[in-house]
Amino acid sequence: MTGSPAPARLLRRALHAPEADRGNALPAGAWWLWALGLATAASRTTNPLILGLLVGVAGYVVAARRTDAPWARSYGAFVKLGLFVVALRLLFSVFLGSSIPGTHTVLTLPELPLPDWMRGVRIGGRVTAEQLVHALYDGMKLATLLVCVGAANALANPARLLKSLPGALYEAGVAVVVAMTFAPNMVADVARLRHARRLRGRPTGGVRAVAQIGLPVVEGALERSVAVAASMDARGYGRTARVPAAVRRTTNVLTLGGLLGVCAGTYGLLAAQGAVYGLPLLLAGLVVAMAGLRLGGRRSVRTRYRPDRWGVRAWLVAGSGAVVAAAMIWAVAVDPGSLRPGVVPLTAPVLPLWPAAAVLVGLLPALVAPVPPSSRTTTGQAHRGKEQA
Repeated sequence: MTGSPAPARLLRRALHAPEADRGNALPAGAWWLWALGLATAASRTTNPLILGLLVGVAGYVVAARRTDAPWARSYGAFVKLGLFVVALRLLFSVFLGSSIPGTHTVLTLPELPLPDWMRGVRIGGRVTAEQLVHALYDGMKLATLLVCVGAANALANPARLLKSLPGALYEAGVAVVVAMTFAPNMVADVARLRHARRLRGRPTGGVRAVAQIGLPVVEGALERSVAVAASMDARGYGRTARVPAAVRRTTNVLTLGGLLGVCAGTYGLLAAQGAVYGLPLLLAGLVVAMAGLRLGGRRSVRTRYRPDRWGVRAWLVAGSGAVVAAAMIWAVAVDPGSLRPGVVPLTAPVLPLWPAAAVLVGLLPALVAPVPPSSRTTTGQAHRGKEQA
């Protein structure tokens, strides 16, 4: 008897990702919740092994599920920005010193004498291995946060994200989405202009080449801004319905208070000792803010065309990020030493097993999210090539 058992077939059928189209594409909010879950997990640890695992998970999902859209090409720019942040953090530690004590001297720089009113600050002096490792851990933590945000930018469609916002946040959402699309479009313009210069046999590096590429990029950004403004004006952007003054005041109080509660709760979750009050405050702020947004949506006269639907796959993608964040918060409360390795004395970091296994849950979108048409075509061509070989 051949074939796999019935439960295995059902599981494989459930995890089989279809080809993406306009009907089954994941909501942009699902990708952002997944990425914010990974970012929350990264904010709770300085273990370079866990941070590297988070970067690997985010990079694998982006490689497996991003499209050929302009915003999907911005992931590489965020990775380079993360590497720049790590290098800058190390440079600051070398030249400006650190409060971390150490006994392993790497080099000694000439120290610049400073006046008495700048006591506690030094420029140059002794550089130890402990302070360099501490700076490396901090830089990797911030770089991982940038990589997670870059993954959300590469996977989430900004237009679909705007369409998913409540009516009360429509105007602010337009501004945010336009600002978010500026960086991906700029990266695409730079790549296009460098490719054109390379075809013409002109250099693509150096100060002169950067200056010659920068002018068309700025000109294209201004033209795109004018086109966006014209399209917004043609669609009646900014028109609202009339509502009573009492409703407006109640909406403002609920929305502002709820957002303040969300900010305070998020800070509590990200802080080292605020997980106890962070979650209740975050939930209370979300309830109050949603009530305010629901009430404020009455003044929006716009309608939605083909609203995004949260299916099982969208909840699995968003839930995988939430599981990673919750597991890392719990791991910090249970065993903080493994997730925050010390540098005094200088010891090698150890990979904690079950937090690392929880991070791997973030790979679930690579299995359940719809496959972009280009990825499906490439995979099919690879399989056909193997069969012919």
